[in-house]
Amino acid sequence: MTITRTQAQWALAVALSTLLLVAPALWNGFPLLEYDTGGFLARWYEGTLLINRPLIYGLLLMINVPLAFWPVLVIQSWLTIWIVALVLRTHGYPDRPMLLLGLVSALSVLTTLPWITAILLTDIYCGLAILSFYMLLTRAELLTRGERIGLIALIACAVASHSATLAVMILLSAASLVLTLIDRKRLPRLRVAQGVMAIVLGAVIVLGTNFILVKRIAWTPGGFSMYFGRMLQAGIVPKYLAKHCPDPTIKLCAIKDRLPDNADDWFWADKDFDKLGRFAGMSAEMERVALGSVAEFPLDVIKTTIEATAEQLVAVRTGEGVVNWIWHTYFIVKDWAPQLQPTMWAARQQKGEISFTAINAVHYPVALISMALLPFIVIMGWTGRLPREFGDLALVCILALLANAFVCGGLANPHDRYGARIVWLAVFTAGLALVRLYEQRGAASAAPARDILAT
Repeated sequence: MTITRTQAQWALAVALSTLLLVAPALWNGFPLLEYDTGGFLARWYEGTLLINRPLIYGLLLMINVPLAFWPVLVIQSWLTIWIVALVLRTHGYPDRPMLLLGLVSALSVLTTLPWITAILLTDIYCGLAILSFYMLLTRAELLTRGERIGLIALIACAVASHSATLAVMILLSAASLVLTLIDRKRLPRLRVAQGVMAIVLGAVIVLGTNFILVKRIAWTPGGFSMYFGRMLQAGIVPKYLAKHCPDPTIKLCAIKDRLPDNADDWFWADKDFDKLGRFAGMSAEMERVALGSVAEFPLDVIKTTIEATAEQLVAVRTGEGVVNWIWHTYFIVKDWAPQLQPTMWAARQQKGEISFTAINAVHYPVALISMALLPFIVIMGWTGRLPREFGDLALVCILALLANAFVCGGLANPHDRYGARIVWLAVFTAGLALVRLYEQRGAASAAPARDILAT
């Protein structure tokens, strides 16, 4: 069989792009780990539900323990390459493997992208779900039936992998329902229905896998607990307790003067929380206090939600959580994958040799500048300076960034990791727009020369 030059270029582009996207792990000597990695891995072995640790990603990790998780990173990288290639093809670049490689290379240097494809965490799937949702809504006519099915499956698995991703996609679905009322011709209801169906399928996967795990219909816990954490950090929980305590039905009353003012300290380092039974023992009460705080202090809630959302919008630095004191994950690896310990402990991360100071000197300003460019790309796309689809892509990115900031900052607490997981979409969109503007400028410059030669 003869291999064409284009096929060879595609093979080279995919191979080199894969290496770039797993490069941090290759340099590290082991897949990157984070606080939450152990929680995902332990789900199947422990047979219990844990806050925001759905089973589906844990199954992927468990299956790949014999190969030290490396296939997980390859899967994450290949899915990323596939989605980027689909976006290029549906935006006027159908056979440009070197452009794919160039954009992946730029994203690997300028954004957090390789740090989330090379880590055992679900963060990469949020951005991929957003781009998949966008293509189903606006570029479906350029996709094959198999590609549409693949995008629906990717969205479903992504929303099943983490509650925050599900919440972001629900907000995007709500926005699409509004937009289809405004312009049904450009956004037919059938396309919106495909996106919504993918999200519903993801919810079914959550319920189904949880039933397999605990033999009952149950949602993965964590939503109201995370919101309680934000109410605590915002200072609203102490106000609620000051108003209602003493109350024998509220266990928090006994420790209200010892409550920390940081949600992470409460959930992961507070002895009182441990004594009260952690999430299993406190979920119902945290839900009661969180909802009561909303009902009794609505103005405080609105004010702090806006502030936290704004803070999350610019909290997009690379590397949060990629540290060497992730003891829970270490214990889980020791318990359930002990054969991996020597390689894990030999990695640079476990030796404390990874620093993001220099990296964020580049990544952070690039991310902020790219986000600032998105409204201008929308305007250029809708006024004809760029093709309309570029404006549509930028608009979806804006909506996704706002939804993510609200979900992760306004409903939980702002963290750089939550923003970094999708801010690479802004850089990708800005880069793609710059490529098109550069080519348009080159074409415009060449036109007078052709006219002169013609005369």
